[in-house]
Amino acid sequence: MMNTELLDKIIKAYDIRGLVENEITTEFTFAVGSAFARLLELEREPATIIIGEDMRPTSTQLADAFSDGITSQGMDVIRIGLASTDQLYFAAGYLNFPGAMFTASHNPAAYNGIKLCKSGARPIGKESGLVWIRNAIADGMPISNRPVGTETSRDMLQEYVEYLFSLFTHDFGTGRNLKIAIDAGNGMAGHTAPAVMSRIRAEVSPIYFELDGSFPNHEANPIAPENLVDLQKLVKKRHADIGLAFDGDADRCFLVDEKGSLVAPSALTALIAERELKKRPGSGIIYNLISSRAVPEVILENGGTPLRSRVGHSYIKKMMEESGAIFGGEHSGHFYFKEFWRADSGMLAALHAIAALQESAEPLSKLLEPYQRYVSSGEINSVVKDQVAAVAFIENHYRELSDKISLNLEFDHLDGLTVTSDNWWFNVRASNTEPLLRLNAEGVTEAEMVKIRDEVRNIIKTR
Repeated sequence: MMNTELLDKIIKAYDIRGLVENEITTEFTFAVGSAFARLLELEREPATIIIGEDMRPTSTQLADAFSDGITSQGMDVIRIGLASTDQLYFAAGYLNFPGAMFTASHNPAAYNGIKLCKSGARPIGKESGLVWIRNAIADGMPISNRPVGTETSRDMLQEYVEYLFSLFTHDFGTGRNLKIAIDAGNGMAGHTAPAVMSRIRAEVSPIYFELDGSFPNHEANPIAPENLVDLQKLVKKRHADIGLAFDGDADRCFLVDEKGSLVAPSALTALIAERELKKRPGSGIIYNLISSRAVPEVILENGGTPLRSRVGHSYIKKMMEESGAIFGGEHSGHFYFKEFWRADSGMLAALHAIAALQESAEPLSKLLEPYQRYVSSGEINSVVKDQVAAVAFIENHYRELSDKISLNLEFDHLDGLTVTSDNWWFNVRASNTEPLLRLNAEGVTEAEMVKIRDEVRNIIKTR
């Protein structure tokens, strides 16, 4: 049996994550493996589980213990070794087995964790298995009387690469010869990108491809602008056509254009949406509610059906399954593909951008102009003691303002509070894990965005 407070701390909404010395231990991962096997048996899932691991120094030993937990319950294990998270999702989808990825994504070196999925790369979150696993560990796992399972190894990198390229009719070996700059952040893109890029007619300039879980150069978190500075410099130095930045487990991708400017993930969402709708006209495309309003506009203009989602991959994957949507994009650099078992793949998103560039004579900045119609604030976090009260206060303020000066405002509560006018919108929502209120705003012009952003920030400061 394990400390329930610790379990509640490290078993999160979508995955398991914590400090490696006293939270994510081999004893703990053995228990998770045992509980996961029992859960899969109850749900009549296949009795073989795929395990992948990132480059963190502790990933192998933690995966070893997890594998022992699985096999102790009579199930078999396939170890695919070093892998990106989307490579693990590929393996789980392609082989139709459950999977476990040992990674702490973009977290610092002192962390590690586990991302779990069912067969077909179906996600596991709190409601779909993590709470059951937590309770099973807390209660103590009984010893199984089944024969011990087996462990085998299988390198699936080339199969992963082949599958990615099979999703395109575009021939990446033709078209214009691109210059591509890539920052792997010492993460798993250093493992997958060489295999992928060898298939593309391009001159690649790589930085930080050495697999190093201590992250000696910068955090492997490309959503933070300071972590993209080196890539921006490299793009300008090499006169690259595009820059790609991946996070630690390489399931997210961010772009830099040929000028060294950051590309908003909403613009890439819109670009991919247009490309996917050419293959499947009239389909649904999912975007989360803090994406640019340009995204649903582009979807409608291309004959698709825009589907608005809450923030978070579990909501998007569930909506994709229920609606049959072919693609989904988030502001955080996660991109989900129906053809990729509704899982997210930063590399697949990058290949869409590269294909679009090869098919066009225009530079990336020009290519993306039709999708960059508004000015966004990015996410701004403020410490607030009572998030619910703060959101209610903000809503009351704008409802009163709307009545007083006859503003045409719309209010909705899909995820926090979103207030929309003709010239701007903003969303405020509470963090699930910290006393923070997250603000995102967008305007028709920079002046409109700055005005509403600062107005809401000043209201938040009074709480």
